[in-house]
Amino acid sequence: MDHFTSALLSIYDQLIVTDKNGTIMKSTGTGNTLFHTIKSAIVGGSIKDVEQDLFSTSLAEEIMGKNEKRSFMQSSWQGHELLMTAYPIESGAWVWAYKEIKDSYPDTSRGQSGPLLESKKPTFPFVIRSKPMLDVLHKMQMVCDVSATVLLLGESGVGKEIAARAIHNMGNRSDGPFIPVNCGAIPENLIESELFGYVEGAFTSARKEGAKGKFTLAHKGILFLDEVGELPLNVQVKLLRVLQERVVTPIGSSTSHPVDIQVIAATNKSLEKMVKKGEFREDLYYRLHVVPIHLPPLRNRVDEIPHLVQFFLQKYNTLYNRKVAFTPDAIDLLCIYQWPGNVRELENTVERLVITSGIPEVDVALVKEVLPFKEPKPPSLPVIDFLMPLQEAVDLVEEQLINMAMEQYKSLKLAAKVLEVSQPTMSRKYKKLRNKMEEASFSPVDKRAILEEQINQRLRSIAVVTAAIIPAEEVISLQKNMNRQPSYSQKLKQKLTMIQEKEGVIEWVFIFIMTEDGRLIHLVADKGFVIEPGEEYMGPPEMVNVAYQAFNGKAGVTPIYEDRYGEWKTSFAPIIDDDGNIVAIVGCDYSKAYFNSEMQRLRKQLNIHV
Repeated sequence: MDHFTSALLSIYDQLIVTDKNGTIMKSTGTGNTLFHTIKSAIVGGSIKDVEQDLFSTSLAEEIMGKNEKRSFMQSSWQGHELLMTAYPIESGAWVWAYKEIKDSYPDTSRGQSGPLLESKKPTFPFVIRSKPMLDVLHKMQMVCDVSATVLLLGESGVGKEIAARAIHNMGNRSDGPFIPVNCGAIPENLIESELFGYVEGAFTSARKEGAKGKFTLAHKGILFLDEVGELPLNVQVKLLRVLQERVVTPIGSSTSHPVDIQVIAATNKSLEKMVKKGEFREDLYYRLHVVPIHLPPLRNRVDEIPHLVQFFLQKYNTLYNRKVAFTPDAIDLLCIYQWPGNVRELENTVERLVITSGIPEVDVALVKEVLPFKEPKPPSLPVIDFLMPLQEAVDLVEEQLINMAMEQYKSLKLAAKVLEVSQPTMSRKYKKLRNKMEEASFSPVDKRAILEEQINQRLRSIAVVTAAIIPAEEVISLQKNMNRQPSYSQKLKQKLTMIQEKEGVIEWVFIFIMTEDGRLIHLVADKGFVIEPGEEYMGPPEMVNVAYQAFNGKAGVTPIYEDRYGEWKTSFAPIIDDDGNIVAIVGCDYSKAYFNSEMQRLRKQLNIHV
């Protein structure tokens, strides 16, 4: 048995042998620090407790119930990835083997599709483990090889500059400069010269040789405008011209020079509200809002916190030559904290704990010393408009609290801690609640979503078929001869008009192309289209985002949106040439009235009441 154990330990970090009930009979390992932070992996303990201390989900009971060998990956609360293998042996006993997998970057392509996701990952450590951040990475991958203007939105400290640098490192401008500018940190009287530069004699304190501005320094690269909402209105006018024309005029000069840059702006303010107050130019807002990417706050990506803690822990252990570890309970406490300062606050907290910890393990008591956990305020009395049985009212409040905790933390373990109940109690109550929800019929929101998806599938199919029957060579020819309209566009215009009239329900059919800086340009459309050929379309993000997805090969349908022409739902599909290149996209507009009538027809047909 010793030889067998030695052989297994040459492969795995930790071996645990249990009886058929999961009680630990033997536990041995190679000294992996992960198992030093838990107290349950001892003889007489339970494999279920080990799993609960190590992982966000426990699978031991399910595995033993099926009585068959299983191998799978698990993510620990400390941010480790472990290969876990469980297999039954004689007398109903079990062997549980754990192997830490050390990888520099998580596989963020799981659950996504397309070659883009396989090839584009940041080349520096960029911790992404949660579903919201995987969605952010997907959008970043879509824009990194085009020159479209990107607007990063999110609270202070969520990592907007890290995201901007990731776009730079992943894209075709990675060999060019990355020039960050904090618009809120530059005095108002200096910001114009900082951005656009100046020539000799431009003002009293100007250098004799003049100076290049940030736009010029970012040539062939990326200019990152952080806190763009702090820009004065007079500078906003000049910034708008640079974004539109890609030329820069230094202060004191009458000569402009072109710049080849991608602009990434960032703000933690609502530019839309600033526009309404007259504090930000509306035309500049739409110019910056080409591809908005919202970075969620840390409290909405709780499952990422253990991995971020481990990342920062390794960073500061190396920097300060320390060997500090966090206990699972300390990780749990960090996960249920609200983090008003987001990732920046988390990093500062980990650094402080690494520096000030006088013992090798950071526990709950140490975390509470550095984080301002506040006692909850007594809630105001709920407003109840009618009498109900007391137990029914208690059950109702309990269900709401359980749903809130699970929605925020997505973990029975964390939800139990924040609600201050045992994990078995939490598991039992949540299972009861889930059964109740599954037995109930679909909510009106669910029913409406199902009906809308049925309509979207049909609209998506129409766009795909329309794109397939439009010859790509005619589109390419028209692009090359846009100045010779309308003779070159007549053939395509007739074809689009025929499609629009044949379908009968399509308001407009049109073809868009995209410029190198990400602008949507109308190429040709049916005879009734309201936008002139060659004119730029500047619409709301709900429409523009789906159009960008079509340029990346994914046909899609927008939600109902409103622009200056009305309220619409639009389906997009790419037009692809014989070499597989996307040359343009075709769009089909449907009115809101048509969509509502289709919803009503489906309700009656399927006898669904929403």
